[in-house]
Amino acid sequence: MSLSDAALVKDNHVVAAGGVAAAFDAVRREFPGIDVEVEVDSLAQLTEVLEAGADLVLLDNFTVDDMREAVRVTAGRARLEASGGLSLSVAAEVASTGVDYLAVGALTHSAPVLDIGADLRQES
Repeated sequence: MSLSDAALVKDNHVVAAGGVAAAFDAVRREFPGIDVEVEVDSLAQLTEVLEAGADLVLLDNFTVDDMREAVRVTAGRARLEASGGLSLSVAAEVASTGVDYLAVGALTHSAPVLDIGADLRQES
């Protein structure tokens, strides 16, 4: 699978849509036949997107303990990808949590970059 095979709902999409389930639903309605992976950064967001019917969820910057809890909460309802700050040195420990996929950014992170962010923020 590559980025051209699926839609990836990221944090900016979640903020713009007003929530993780709303962002997932918007993509699902517009493109019913494409796989949708949803990035979450908390167990509460995971629960919300599972209830919305997501079948592929990216756990962004979760601790190992939170990944274990995510696997328990998900209970096979969706595939889980661990991402964010992972390195080859912790890959075995992360894999032991039961997640389905690991995204290790060692190659990407080893290249010199100019990081320019355009993050949306939700006003309270």
